[in-house]
Amino acid sequence: MAKNIDPKLSNIEDYLKLDNGVIFSIPAYQRPYCWEIETCDKLWQDIMDKNNEIEGTDNYFFGTIIISCSNNDYVMNLIDGQQRTTTFILILKALLMRINEAILKFSKGDEESNTLLRNLSDKRRRIIEILYGIDKEEVSDIPDEGTDKQIYISRTILENNANNEDYSIDIKTILNSFTYEEAEKNVIHKFRLKNDNKYSYFFRNFKFFYNEKCNMSESNLNKVTKTILEKCEVIEIKSWDLDQAIKMFNSLNSDGQPLCDSDIISSLLYSEAKNQNVLDEFEKKWKLLRDIIKPLEEKKIISIDSLLMQEMYYERSKNGETINSSGSIDVTTPGLRKYYKSNQTFIRNPLISTDNLINLASIWEKASKYPNVKVLSKFNDNYKLFLASFFYRYKSDDIIDYNYLDGDQLSKEMIESLSETDIAELERKLLIKKDNDIIIECMLRLFTILELVDIGYSSNKFKTFLFGIERKLLNKSIPISEIKADFDNHISQNWPNKYDITEGIKNCEDHCLVFLNEYLFANENDVSFDLDEQYNIEHIMPASGKEIEGISIGAGMDNMDEFNLYVNKLGNKILLESKINQSVSNTWFRMKITSTLKENGYKDSKYPIAKYLVNKYTDAKDKQTWTKFDISTATDKSAERIVKFLYNE
Repeated sequence: MAKNIDPKLSNIEDYLKLDNGVIFSIPAYQRPYCWEIETCDKLWQDIMDKNNEIEGTDNYFFGTIIISCSNNDYVMNLIDGQQRTTTFILILKALLMRINEAILKFSKGDEESNTLLRNLSDKRRRIIEILYGIDKEEVSDIPDEGTDKQIYISRTILENNANNEDYSIDIKTILNSFTYEEAEKNVIHKFRLKNDNKYSYFFRNFKFFYNEKCNMSESNLNKVTKTILEKCEVIEIKSWDLDQAIKMFNSLNSDGQPLCDSDIISSLLYSEAKNQNVLDEFEKKWKLLRDIIKPLEEKKIISIDSLLMQEMYYERSKNGETINSSGSIDVTTPGLRKYYKSNQTFIRNPLISTDNLINLASIWEKASKYPNVKVLSKFNDNYKLFLASFFYRYKSDDIIDYNYLDGDQLSKEMIESLSETDIAELERKLLIKKDNDIIIECMLRLFTILELVDIGYSSNKFKTFLFGIERKLLNKSIPISEIKADFDNHISQNWPNKYDITEGIKNCEDHCLVFLNEYLFANENDVSFDLDEQYNIEHIMPASGKEIEGISIGAGMDNMDEFNLYVNKLGNKILLESKINQSVSNTWFRMKITSTLKENGYKDSKYPIAKYLVNKYTDAKDKQTWTKFDISTATDKSAERIVKFLYNE
């Protein structure tokens, strides 16, 4: 009789330890591995919560894994659970590398130290047995690169066959590597991308676990590894009928998504509101919050989860929870669910808490329309956590609507028609806007540098500094001038070499600098600037097209290698409305700036640099070409403009 289904509760060690010759497989129709660092951090936090509990408590359940087995039982197709399975494999590999490092530098000493060494060696053997299918009794206590490498390349635990996965080789590269440096060298590096963006999700998450989570003492390594192997559990449901496996997946995941943090936290607020007999009022407020959030979420400005994260950052900083016992900045943060379950003030005041979220969401609704915030949104999203803390200084009514400023509504005649009270209120709001602009530009300066230097957000030059400055951002008694001075001093002291920053700008191909350059150019020339809903990055000298060879020769390029060197420089890129960008397409520069096009050209754009190019070159009959000299000149000027902004000159 054919097998049907086989459900089993397993800890991670038993789940991942496959019989000889058996592998996990990601079917061709599955989505790619795509967990973000944020999701990995939540998973790790859940593990740490279990790790910090007392011995003997219940294990932690990480959900259901649905597996479709092949007829010969040697291929375990992951129908539901590839993200978790892959991530646990990456965690174990990061732990293995750290354990190997710990063992190699371990000095034998007293009995307690020797016991710890034996425990680490035991964890090493167990992880190798899981990842590489070799009996742990055959694994040596002491790591040896030559011997271990032979083990690593002898077996594959996971094959990713997803059609949309472009970097499946990376998981194999990571597993085959003896050291982190070897893995980093051999994984795929995406062309023209910087920092972590140049890596696949496989290596990005592996790097996160290795550098930020598994870098711990020998005793903690031993304890955490034990927790992961023995205390973390899944229900694995094996089916020998693919249709049946997919039906189970659809039944257990009707919307294809697990419960998010906001679902759990809102249920806690809902329960408390019910207990306080204010459920009707709470439901109205929560609906209002969702109505405000919905269009902002569609535009990827904020979501309920990100709003709750911002609230948590604000509360922890306000309460001094970001300062450790020694008085130093502590950048570790708890998971959202854990924080709000333990934060009784927030949960026990469902109406007040929801009002605070509504106020913050309403401020974001207004602030997101300002050009400087739109430009800032093109950089690292972590700025929102700290800008939100600054927003807590205000009520949403304090923030003037951008549409009120973007037009003739502040004309002399209009102001003269206002009462003295209205004028005083308007002046108050304009002063608030001025303060907001200062803080937004401080954030923009710091996060621009983040794009230009070869250190990440988690560095103390960014994350630690921002955690420290956050306490001032939310404190109404701290003047804006003091906060700005802190940013000025931090930037000048940590990046005093302007030449390196200038060269970084000239060699940077990230599009975020295009938005910044356009914004600064507008300010420099006292012209208006805003971002349409539909816009594109326009290459003045086209990056492709039928006439590209002639255009490159006309631009003074000696060969295509030189063309490729210039085409993505900052000076060759501007902003353009999508419709106009499609119209000018890959035409010659002289066509883009003149009025001879049947469709729209640069002359019809509202963006300042496009308008500047039209004014400068249209009447220059002998100079209607765009050359490598023009690109170099524009790049140099752009770099100079941005450096002046970064250093507040």
